[in-house]
Amino acid sequence: MNARPGPEDSCGLHLYWDEGVTAYDFGPGHPMDPARLALTMRLVEALGLDTAPGVTVRSAPPAGESTLRLVHTAEYLDAVRRIAAEPDRSDPAHGLGTDDNWAFAAQHTASALIAGQSVAGAESVWRGPARHAVNFAGGLHHAMPDRAAGFCVYNDPALAVARLLELGAERVAYVDVDVHHGDGVQQAFWDDPRVLTVSLHESPATLFPQTGWSTETGGPNAPGTAANLPLPAGTGDAGWLRAFHAFVPELLAAFRPQVIVSQHGADTHLEDPLAHLAVSLDAQRLVAGALHDLAHRHADGRWLALGGGGYAVVDVVPAAWTHLVATATGHPLDPATEVPAAWRDQALKLTGRPGPARMTDGARLDWRDFDDGYDPGDRLDQAVLAARRAVFPHHGLLP
Repeated sequence: MNARPGPEDSCGLHLYWDEGVTAYDFGPGHPMDPARLALTMRLVEALGLDTAPGVTVRSAPPAGESTLRLVHTAEYLDAVRRIAAEPDRSDPAHGLGTDDNWAFAAQHTASALIAGQSVAGAESVWRGPARHAVNFAGGLHHAMPDRAAGFCVYNDPALAVARLLELGAERVAYVDVDVHHGDGVQQAFWDDPRVLTVSLHESPATLFPQTGWSTETGGPNAPGTAANLPLPAGTGDAGWLRAFHAFVPELLAAFRPQVIVSQHGADTHLEDPLAHLAVSLDAQRLVAGALHDLAHRHADGRWLALGGGGYAVVDVVPAAWTHLVATATGHPLDPATEVPAAWRDQALKLTGRPGPARMTDGARLDWRDFDDGYDPGDRLDQAVLAARRAVFPHHGLLP
C-alpha cells in the first residue's frame, strides 16, 4: 500500500465529476431530475471547493462489462442495452420501462458512467494517493443484480464494494443514511462476511422498498453483517442523530473496516416530497462529518462518499452534497456561509427557483446520547434498542 499523509495534513480528495452523468435523465416530470447534479457541481465551483488545497477533480470512463458483472447478470445488462435502443418499450421483468424506472436512450451509457466514477473512487482510496473520494452522482443503491428498482439502474455502491474486494480488501463497511433502505447493496453482500452493510432509514411500514427491518441481519455464512435501523416516520434531527450515534460507531469499531463506503441520500430532509422524516441540512452535515471522522479512526482515512436520493432539487440537494464535498476536503463549510448570488441566478434560470440564501436551515442540534439512558415508551428508542439487540451480539457488543 502507498504511504498516506498524517492526520495533520490535507485529507486529499478525488472529486469525481463528468457532465455526462446528467444524461441519467428519466424525462420531464420524473422526480430524479438531473438538474440536482448539475446544480451541486455548480455550487461546489461557486464556493471554490473544486480548487481547494488537496482537491483533484477527476472523470473516469464508464464501467465496462467485466466490472458491471461483478454485481449484475449478463442477461440484465443485455436488457438495459435493448431498452435503451428502444425506449418506447417496457421490460417489467427487468424493472425497465416501469412507473418508477422510465426507459430513456442513455439508460446504459449514463448508468455505466456513474458506476465508473464510483468504481474509480474506490480504486483511488484503496491504492492511494487520495484518502477520500466523492461521487455525488452515485449512490444508486436499489438496483438488483437482475433488475432496476427505485430509480436505480446499475448499483454503483455495490460495484464499488465489489471492486474493493477484488483488489484485496478483507473488510469493507457500507453505511447508508438515505431515507430509503439500502436494499440492493444488502442483497449483493447478504452472505459475505467481508462486507458490513449498515442502513438507517424510514420504517419499511411507511416507505419503499418495504425492507430493512432490524431482523434482517445477514445470511448463514455472514450473521450480523447486515445491520438495519428503521426509524419511525416523522423522526427529526434529535432522533436521527441519536439513532446514528447509538448504532453506527460501535458497529464500525467492532468490525474494523479497512475502507468505508457511505451513501448520503438527501431525502431524509424535512422538505423532501417522497418521504416522511424531518431532518435538516445541519444534521446531514454533522453525520457526514461523523463518517469522515470514523473513516480516519477505523479505516486509515479510506472513505468513498456517494450521493443517492433527494428530490428537493434546488432547495436541499445541492447544499447537502456541497457540504459533503467540503467535509471530505477536511475543511467543512461554516453553515452560515452565504450561497453565491451567481449560483442562485443559475438555479433560477435552470429550474425557475432561486434556491436558498445560506447553507443552513438554522437548526439547533441537541440530542441525547443513548448510553445516558433510554425511554422504553418512546418509539424511536424502541427502534434503536431492537436494532442493537438484533445485531450487536454478533459483534460481541452489549445491546
